Amino acid sequence: MVFNASRLKQCVCRSFGAFTLPITFSDTICHLGVCKTTREGKVDMASNLCTLVSDGESHTLPSLVVGQDQICSVSNVQSTPEIEKKYVHHVYDAIAPHFSSTRFAKWPKVATFLKSLPSGSLVLDAGCGNGKYLGFSPDCFFIGCDISAPLINICADRGHEVVVADAVNLPYRTDFGDAAISIAVLHHLSTENRRKKAIQELVRVVKKGGLVLITVWAVEQENRSLVTKWTPLSEKYVEEWIGPSSPRIRSPSSLNLESIPETEENGSREHLKDSKEISIENSQDSTCQTKDDSLSSKIKNNSENHQEYFVPWHLPYHCAEVSGASACALANGLAKKDDKKSAVVYNRYYHVFSEGELERLVSGMDNAVIVDQFFDKSNWCVILEKTL
Repeated sequence: MVFNASRLKQCVCRSFGAFTLPITFSDTICHLGVCKTTREGKVDMASNLCTLVSDGESHTLPSLVVGQDQICSVSNVQSTPEIEKKYVHHVYDAIAPHFSSTRFAKWPKVATFLKSLPSGSLVLDAGCGNGKYLGFSPDCFFIGCDISAPLINICADRGHEVVVADAVNLPYRTDFGDAAISIAVLHHLSTENRRKKAIQELVRVVKKGGLVLITVWAVEQENRSLVTKWTPLSEKYVEEWIGPSSPRIRSPSSLNLESIPETEENGSREHLKDSKEISIENSQDSTCQTKDDSLSSKIKNNSENHQEYFVPWHLPYHCAEVSGASACALANGLAKKDDKKSAVVYNRYYHVFSEGELERLVSGMDNAVIVDQFFDKSNWCVILEKTL
């Protein structure tokens, strides 16, 4: 975790015990004691520590301390399902620079929420990605976290205060922040329990009276043609990892990961209207034509009943690490080549939310109430207020 020392004195040090992890100070930066840092101040994912100091609560950072085939034992948090590791974590690690280059537009509703916060507010961004909202308001302090170390490194390079962390196990003390945001994150969590836990964590880390903004992709896409470009997960596949038992995953050879071809246009940084920018972020600004009309028709007819999808991301060959993550993904069957588009195609897991689903996840909480809910650019959104 990397902080700018001068801003830290104003922000974190006003509540030094804010983190459930020990913090070490140096002349120019401060970082979590459990996380190694390079000379450039980037996160070193080689750490293998599994026991973290806390304030009496059990909070760990599996993404920070777990090797590829290791899992820290955490009694109060579910182990990360394989589908999230392979089709969320590994994918975003591989596409981080290219993904970041497409994430620059500020969603109007998020901007409005952040502008409404009192001056001096401490805002926690859970799932901050490339940090496009960090530092949005010069009158507020921002701390971001994300499961992807490469994305966190991008944030750190931009001077933001960030840490690698899991959305279902935030590394902050209870009642720490004045507000929290979770933008397009919960739909990457593969079970209802994990989605509930992520919401509970967002509420836990803000003070009484603090606000939490959550946005998720909706089943009810305004442009229904977008859904035909996604690959619905088969019922047999879904049954293998959703349920009370430990999540399991089929071998890559038995998975049908073929995505309907699409044309990628997400590399441009042209100034677009807000509505078009939101559409870009939901669809990777893609248009496609289906080679198999029968397949297209089948997916279209069934799309209303599906909530579990693989959504493709086309990583241009010139952006792919030929001998790195992409090469491994291709070898393991977790990505495929599309020579016609000169791209490596990754599939990202999504659970798209139906109308009322997000509100139902919150309804059982006794320490938060919904103060606003709305549908915006194919996203369901809620604003919560912590009451206890």
